[in-house]
Amino acid sequence: MSVFDPRLRITTDRLVLRLFQSDDAGRVRAVVEAGHRFLPPGAPGHVAAIAHWLSTGVHELQRSGQGVHLAMIDAEQRVVGAISLFRTQWGAGITEVGYGVHPLHRGRGFATEAVRGLSAWVFATTELRRIELRANLDNGPSLRVAEKAGYAYEGVLRGAELEDDGPHDLVVFGLLRGAIGAPNVFPHEELLTPRLLLRRFTPDDVPDLTATAADELTQLRTGLPRDYTEGHGRAYALLISEQHRLSGGGIAWAVVERETGRFVASVDLKGTEWGHRATEVGYMTAPWARGKGYAGEAVLGIARWLFGGHGFQRLQLRAAVSNLASQRVAEKAGFVREGVARNGTGDEDLVIFSLVPSDLP
Repeated sequence: MSVFDPRLRITTDRLVLRLFQSDDAGRVRAVVEAGHRFLPPGAPGHVAAIAHWLSTGVHELQRSGQGVHLAMIDAEQRVVGAISLFRTQWGAGITEVGYGVHPLHRGRGFATEAVRGLSAWVFATTELRRIELRANLDNGPSLRVAEKAGYAYEGVLRGAELEDDGPHDLVVFGLLRGAIGAPNVFPHEELLTPRLLLRRFTPDDVPDLTATAADELTQLRTGLPRDYTEGHGRAYALLISEQHRLSGGGIAWAVVERETGRFVASVDLKGTEWGHRATEVGYMTAPWARGKGYAGEAVLGIARWLFGGHGFQRLQLRAAVSNLASQRVAEKAGFVREGVARNGTGDEDLVIFSLVPSDLP
C-alpha cells in the first residue's frame, strides 16, 4: 500500500470521518465566511476557491500517498471538524495525525473520538506501525486529546513551532501498533478541601508563585534558584510542571482559598513509581498564608484522591531535620515517621514520613 483508501469512511459513536466531497460546498462556505480556522492546511480563504479545493486541492495529499484529509461529520450532517494523516512514510511504517474542531463544537470530545477512531482504522487496515501526534506544550486541550486517545508522551522539541508570537515548544506523542493500555499519567482534576481549591496553574498565578519561591524562608528550605524571577515562575507554572506530568513523573497544583481565590501554596507529586503505586509529595506555602494549616489540608486532600481514586498505596514526604514546621505539617496530616535519610540533600539529613490508606481517618 502506498496511498490511503479513497473510499475511506470511519464511523464512531457520534461521527463519520470521510473524505471531503463536492456537496460539502455549503458547509465549507459557512466556515470560510465566518472566518473559522480549523480546516486542513491549504483550505480556501475565499468562497470563490471552495469548489476547486473540494474537487482537487483537498485530495492532493491522498493522491500523493503522503496522507489524507477527512471531514468530521456529526449526526446532523454538520462539518464539526477535520482530521488528517500526513508525513506518512510507508517504508518506515510511520504517519502523523493532526486535527481541528469548529469553535462552536469544541469541548464535546469530538477530537478525542476522531483521533481514536482514525488510529484504530490505521492499525486495522494498513501495515503502518506508529502514529505520531504533536501539540504545543502550552495547548492544554490538545495535550488532553492525546492523553485521552491513549498516546504516550515521548519528549519535547524545543522551539520547533514558529507562530505569530514567536517559537513554541512541541510535545511529541506516539501510539504504537499493539500498545496495551494508556500511559501512566495523572489527570488534571480539581480537588476541593474544606477551605481550599487545588487546580492547575494559570498565568495569573505566576506573580504569587514567584513571590513564594523567592521568599527568604522558602529559599532557605529548598533548592530553588537563588535569583528566582517571574521568568522562572512562568516556566514552571506553564511549561515545566506540565512536561513533568506528561512524562508520568507527577503533577503540580496551585492551591487557592475557596473563599477569596487567593494563591496560598504550591503542592506537587514527584518520583512516582506506578508499578508500586507510590509517590512523594512536596509543597511550599506562600508567606502570607503560613500558620493556617493550608499545606497539611492540601496534602491530606491529595492523599484521599490518590488512595481513593487511583489505587495508590503509599505517599511519602521528606523534610529536613531542621525544618520543624514541615515536620509538623506531616504529623498533623497523619503521616508516620519512618526514619532518617542521612545526607538526604547532600549536606543535611532528611526525616522520612509516609502515609498509607489505613492511616486515613
